Formats: sequence, C-alpha cells, structure tokens
Amino acid sequence: MSRTLSLAQRNLRRNRRRSLATLLAMAVGLGAILVFGGYARHAMDAMQTGYVQMHGHLQIQRQGYFVSGSGNPAAYGISGYRALMEKVQADPVLAPMIAVVTPKLELGGVAGHFASGQSTQVAAVGLDAQGHARLRQWDDYDSASYSPELALAGAPPDAVILGIGVARRLQLCAPLGLDGCSAPADAPAAGAAAAPALPNDLAALAQQDAPPVMPAAAGSGAGERARIEMLSATLQGAPNVVRLQVLRAENFGLKEFDDRFAVMHLAQAQKLVYGSGEPQVTAILVQLRHTAQMPAARARLAELLGPAGEGQPLELIDFETLAPIYGQSLQFFDSVFGFMASLIGVIVLFTVGNTMSSAVLERTTEIGTLRAIGQRRSGIHRLFLAEGLLLGVLGAVLGVAAAMMAAALINRAGLSWTPPGYVYAYPLKVHVWGAWRLLLGTGLGLLTVAALSAAWPAHRAARLRIVEALRHA
Repeated sequence: MSRTLSLAQRNLRRNRRRSLATLLAMAVGLGAILVFGGYARHAMDAMQTGYVQMHGHLQIQRQGYFVSGSGNPAAYGISGYRALMEKVQADPVLAPMIAVVTPKLELGGVAGHFASGQSTQVAAVGLDAQGHARLRQWDDYDSASYSPELALAGAPPDAVILGIGVARRLQLCAPLGLDGCSAPADAPAAGAAAAPALPNDLAALAQQDAPPVMPAAAGSGAGERARIEMLSATLQGAPNVVRLQVLRAENFGLKEFDDRFAVMHLAQAQKLVYGSGEPQVTAILVQLRHTAQMPAARARLAELLGPAGEGQPLELIDFETLAPIYGQSLQFFDSVFGFMASLIGVIVLFTVGNTMSSAVLERTTEIGTLRAIGQRRSGIHRLFLAEGLLLGVLGAVLGVAAAMMAAALINRAGLSWTPPGYVYAYPLKVHVWGAWRLLLGTGLGLLTVAALSAAWPAHRAARLRIVEALRHA
C-alpha cells in the first residue's frame, strides 16, 4: 500500500501544473462551503440567542393559551404562579440547569393621550424588569449583541415603553424627541376647541392607587406631556384605567409591533387586569444555561406540572414554537448550504475526473508496460484510485486552511448583521474552528467525490489491453 501511495505521489508531481490547478479548484470549493457553513452556524446561533433572550427556552402556559389566548389573555392566567416558580427553582434536578425563571403578563387595551385627543389599540406586556434584564444576559454562543438595556430596570412603577408607531399615533414626538409625526386625519382643525380632558369617571379610575408624579429631569423632555392613560378590561369584564409615564419609544423591528406594542412593569399590568384580586400571569419563562439541556429540562418540568397544575392544566411551549421564523431560517440556510455543496461537488467531480482521464490518456503506454511486466489490473486500478484520493486529501487540507484564514480575516473585520425581525445588530462572525461535524462532513464529502471522480478513469485504465496500450506509443 505504501508503494502504491509513493507511486501516486510521484505521478501527481510529474504534471505539477495540472495537479495544482485541480488542487486549487478543490481547495477553493471546500473553503467556500466551510466559510458559508461557519457563517450560517453563527447566524443561527445569533438568532437563537436573541429569541432565548426574549422568550426563554421554555414557557409554562395554560393549555390553549398559545392557540386561542391572544383574544383574551386574562382568561388564561396562571394563579399561584409564585409558588410554581419557587417549586421549579428549588427542584434538585432543574436547579443546576436553570439560569432564569421570570413571569410575564400579556394584555390588550387602548392607550390614549387626551392632551392631543388621540388613542390607539395596543398589545401590552407586563414584565419583571430585573428578571427580564437577566434574561438578556444569556450568551451561550459568544454572540454578544448590540441590543440596548431594558429601560424599565430601575424606572418608576408607572413607567411604560411604547413602540415608535404607538408614540407617533399618540402625537408624542415632541416630548420623546422623535421625528416623523404628522397630524392625523382625525385631528381637530386649526382654531377648533382644544381636546377634551380625561373624563371624570376614567380620571377617577386612573387615580386609584396611582404613584406620585415624579418631576422630570432637566432637559429630559419627559413630564406631563409624556403621560398616557391605558384602558383595559378586568378579568370580570369591567373597565379599568391606569395613568402611565412614557419613558421612551423603541423600534421593535416590525411595523406591526411598533404600531401596537407597549411594555410596562408586571405589577402595573396586574393591577390593570386583575385590580385588587389575585394577581396572575399568562406565562412563566424558563431560561436554561445551555440549549442542549432542553430535552432533560422539558421532561422534568412535565413531571412537575402534573401535581402543580391541579385545576389549571398547564403546558410547555419551546422558543422554536413561539418564534417559527427561527425554524424557517434554519431550513433556508440548510437548503442554501445543500445547494452550494451540490454545485461545488459537481464542479470537483468533473475537475478531478478530467485530470484523471488526461493522466490515463498520457500514460497509456506506461500502463501497457506495467501490465506486460506482470502488474495486475487490480494494481493499476488501485494506483489511479490512490492518485484521486491523494488529490482529495490534499484538497481537503488546503480547503480547511483557506477557510480558517478567511474566517480569521472576517472575524477581525468588525462586521455586523441584523437578523430577521431585529433592529439591533450582532457581530458577524464565521465559526469554522470547533465546528467538527461541519469539518468532518465536508472533508469526507470531498474525499467521496474525489474517489468517485477517479473510479471510472481507474477502471478504464485497468481494462486496457496490453497490446493496444503498447501500440499507442
């Protein structure tokens, strides 16, 4: 075997120009596949990081909430959620896996800015600011984003963050320092009476248990003009109003979100929906230390939710179900990677096949001589097959080296990209080193293509007749 490899190496060196051209095509092709695969891997890691920071790995919800709860979230509240959270955090099996457990309450309502006479429907969410801030610290893949910190942390209890579209609809551009506000079609004409004040009954509701008004900081632009009222229905169907101070307006990445989204403290949202009754939440977010722990954590949580959910059947929803665009993006990258690998595989197949066919044609007399002195057909077949495999090994090594160098250059370039549905960017990186499945899979794939490319020329060389081969001279 060593003699066959030595002869194959010498034969490849006999025509260095053709061998180098073949190796270059293989190395460039494999390097391109690896660079794209490393980019796709980092892109999916960055997307997963964003969704896990937003939704956690798993959410505990009432059964049916994910499918039917958007119309009436309060009807799917989880009672006794604090005891359930403590039970999950104290479980000896789950405790080493869990990073954060935090509640969330979703609700719908109408936000109004009576100073401008404007109102709009909103989809609001109440969060535990400290828990949500810990959620956004998760970075298992070293994909640190440029996302801003949640402004609710340390903010007054009546604070709210609006989508930019909501703020513009409520004519809050001036107090919030936004651009793009235009007079709505239903705005009062010039010289018309000023917009009416908040009705007495709604004002009385808004003043119940309202926190004291904090004076605006100098130059902040926040004050009474940046206050809104939010109207929602309680669990019993009665109207309830709270007065909120708008901290800022944020771009949430999608116009549908920007035009309807609002974020407030969990306690404020619970007061709006449940009043003086027992506070509930619509979801408990469970964030794990590592995504690979999801199957074990899910199985253990399913065991715990049986006795814990008596009277309120619960279910587990993972982040891929909550954010289907993640799975769709993963399928897209896989399909593009498969297309690129197939295309480059075909190119390598014809390149190596052409090289080996030319070698057979040029060495026909040599093949006849070897056969005349006793070399068997199997030996000729092994020789040419060894040359093709040797080309594949060298091409794989050069391709991996080229991909490593390209990845290092890209990672040092300071580039960034914004995943679908995001407004903040992630550093653009290519993860090749450490992607052992990618390296092994592409390397074996290249060797397979090289072997297939050399198989037919090797078979043709082995089937040459001695007399015809010698006559070729």
